[in-house]
Amino acid sequence: MEVKLEPKTLIVSETDEKGRIIYANDDFCKIAGYTKDELIGKPHNIVRHPDMPKWAFKNLWDTIQAGKVWRGVVKNKTKDGGYYWVYATIYPSKDANGNLRYISVRVKPTQEEIEQAKKIIGA
Repeated sequence: MEVKLEPKTLIVSETDEKGRIIYANDDFCKIAGYTKDELIGKPHNIVRHPDMPKWAFKNLWDTIQAGKVWRGVVKNKTKDGGYYWVYATIYPSKDANGNLRYISVRVKPTQEEIEQAKKIIGA
């Protein structure tokens, strides 16, 4: 079952250098169907949909670990097995102690962006 994002939904999360979630905003919890307690400390791939090929996430990680911003459309899964599409911008940052963090901001993609992503991933 596809879950549709509202146009003003802004999904924000932060992970540590290993991709474990250290922050999730309320919109992330709402759309993914998890509580904050269920997300915090878990790897961000808890919402990775199996339709997304491993090479796509390798590209994402290679980009952000090189200190660059990654942008793209991603199909994520919900706790109950549904899915949702997001346009994600992920950028590396450092916290006050100099620890590497990854900030992810996701919004509703256009239908054209979703169709293009489906072609790329073969979904």
